[in-house]
Amino acid sequence: MTSDLTRRHFVAAGAALAAAPALARPAAARIVNPLVRNRADAQVFRHSDGWYYMTGSVPEYDRLVLRRSRTIAGLSTATEKVLWRHQASGPMSGFIWAPEMHLIGGRWIMYFAAGPSGGGEDVFRIRTYAVACDGPDPMTGRWSVLGKVDTGWDSFTLDSTSFVHKGQRYFAWAQREPGIDTNSNLYLAPLATPLTLAAKATRLTVPTLPWETRGFKVAEAPACLQRHGKLFITYSASATDARYCMGMLTARADHDIMDPAAWTKSPVPVFQSSPRNKVFGPGHNSFTVDERGRDMLVYHGRDYEKIKGDPLFDPNRHTRVQPFGYHADGSPNFGEPRANGPLV
Repeated sequence: MTSDLTRRHFVAAGAALAAAPALARPAAARIVNPLVRNRADAQVFRHSDGWYYMTGSVPEYDRLVLRRSRTIAGLSTATEKVLWRHQASGPMSGFIWAPEMHLIGGRWIMYFAAGPSGGGEDVFRIRTYAVACDGPDPMTGRWSVLGKVDTGWDSFTLDSTSFVHKGQRYFAWAQREPGIDTNSNLYLAPLATPLTLAAKATRLTVPTLPWETRGFKVAEAPACLQRHGKLFITYSASATDARYCMGMLTARADHDIMDPAAWTKSPVPVFQSSPRNKVFGPGHNSFTVDERGRDMLVYHGRDYEKIKGDPLFDPNRHTRVQPFGYHADGSPNFGEPRANGPLV
């Protein structure tokens, strides 16, 4: 498994794990859903050191956290370390959202969205920033602010991810573009440095379909999966209550992924609420593999449909995980959210 297997970048190394001799694989503990309670926007990935790492949004939106375990199941009880807290004042003193950790150029970088404190509409002046670790171990190293990500224009920005394709590192994110009447669209660009783009951004998609515009016009939380000669970018749409769901963009790996025409959008959600299994608002996903090399979907969801007040301040978006397979055309088949309890 390469160090580029981070929250939303899933390479073919998973297949190598699946083919490894059984004696070489660690014993898999039973996963119980929810995997970790009160952790939204979760990133889980398996690094080349053999550890599973996990970060995500905390209900207080005030800090960046990280935990690790030798197994996915062990993440539920693993010790969690606070890497960085929001500042006392300024543009990173308010809400802290959707962290993602990536190893870029041999250095651990954590992207996150942040806004200023003080109340009012200004708290939603959300932009994307990064902190960096001063050592090889992200659990013991010292983390400090690296700076603000420059996407080309200054507007509401969040949910950044990074992946490598054909030797080039890319950056994908959600942003409100001036002149387009949506809350956020999805964008893609190659990275020059962890904070700067190497080329002008490409707009991948704008939320226009009915299931993307329920409550709010939203396309956010991109996640990249590379399988079967294709790139799949999943994303989340609509308001963050039970209407929240996942869509997907697909491109052939041998096409120019910076060309918007290379991508096709799923006409219907690929993952959505399951009243039967009592999981609501699934989304903001990531990809990893389990100890046997099976493809695993990581996402958050609530155990109930009705929410009092603003869904943003309901703390019960829990991290969940489940295996998934593929359709005959090679596209992922996520099925429906599994019910609470041991993962069969």
